[in-house]
Amino acid sequence: MVQRAGSADLPLHGGRVPRWLGERMTKLGAVITQAIVIEYGRDELLRRLAHPFWFQSFGCVMGMDWHSSGITTSVLGALKRGLTPMAGELGIHVCGGRGQSSRKTPDELIAVGNRVGIDGSNLATTSRLVAKVDSAAVQDGFDLYLHGFIVTDDGKWVVVQQGMNGDKRQARRYHWISEGLKSFVDSPHAAIEGRGQGEIVNLADHRAEASRKGQLDLLATLGPDRIVREVIAIEPARKVKELAQPMLPHLVMPAHHDVREEDVNMRRLHGTLAAAADRGPEDFENLLLMPGVGARTVKALAMVAEVVHGAPCRFSDPARFSLAHGGKDRHPFPVPLKVYDETIKVMKSAVGKARLGREEELQALKRLDDQARQMERYVTGPDLKEIVAGEFRQSHEWGGRSVFGWEPPAEETANFPGSADYLKGS
Repeated sequence: MVQRAGSADLPLHGGRVPRWLGERMTKLGAVITQAIVIEYGRDELLRRLAHPFWFQSFGCVMGMDWHSSGITTSVLGALKRGLTPMAGELGIHVCGGRGQSSRKTPDELIAVGNRVGIDGSNLATTSRLVAKVDSAAVQDGFDLYLHGFIVTDDGKWVVVQQGMNGDKRQARRYHWISEGLKSFVDSPHAAIEGRGQGEIVNLADHRAEASRKGQLDLLATLGPDRIVREVIAIEPARKVKELAQPMLPHLVMPAHHDVREEDVNMRRLHGTLAAAADRGPEDFENLLLMPGVGARTVKALAMVAEVVHGAPCRFSDPARFSLAHGGKDRHPFPVPLKVYDETIKVMKSAVGKARLGREEELQALKRLDDQARQMERYVTGPDLKEIVAGEFRQSHEWGGRSVFGWEPPAEETANFPGSADYLKGS
């Protein structure tokens, strides 16, 4: 039986992903996906998409706002754009989306079924059921507005959907996976992300089985009109002590926009930076001869390598992965487009060669990740403010860009929000 994998708080953010970032997210998301499939297979990719901590880290490493609800929309959109042209090769199909696109999901699934020979009608029914469970059976104050359905050629699937509570300015993300799923109404979720809102009605909980059966019996014996009269007359129910439930991982994504040291596992960050400095020149000798690929790109690649190879326990601090390519809102720093483009170039080269049976570059990435895990046991380094200040100082040189525009030279950044504090390291 699939159980919830954890929960997280997601501040509700508006706005759109700028085209210059969306195009890069599409490319990087697709190439990371290919690397995971080559190394671990499609089933492992689905497991990761169903893991809320990994999913958030995946969005962070692609330069999206590190803590916001927008990661869900942007990641699913990037995957749909990037993987659709190679669906025949990878056997992975991304359907659905936000708003009107979500309502087209059943038709898209039927079309996929007709193309690849799986039961598209059954998948369409599954899509509707999943949406109904999270909008009707789970009454938590969040209205669904996004529904993404990722299915493989052998009929296995993951659903990632999201609801919003406009009054509280919060979002909640729901993760489902077909692996091990026995019932749509008996603890089916792989994960639900969101802040606890007090008492909610969750008829999909395993402990609600008696309630579900009782409701059906009441409907059959009394009819809907009699039930309404009984509800009006009933006295407030006594509070019943809940059955014990195991504690699950809970990721809190704070409301503050800046990345703070308490948001990052500094031991892991120092290990990644040290491995990039120590291992990079050895494993990337040929790549470092390419114009533009230098030490800063290797640091970003080390974080991408962890997204490809890391175990679930490695993603408890998604903010750390925003230090690969920054964020579109200038937190923790502007997106260094020159570094981002070189990361894509290196990853595309590694994946392209691996598809031809030459995996030396993908293996170099894995060694970089292994080295980071070893070095984090004992290395130390600068604090987060010093690291971020260094990024701001060189942002102009690295093609720094945000929704506010191109980053000027460091001496001219005083007019940007927060820049003076970062540059002082305070």
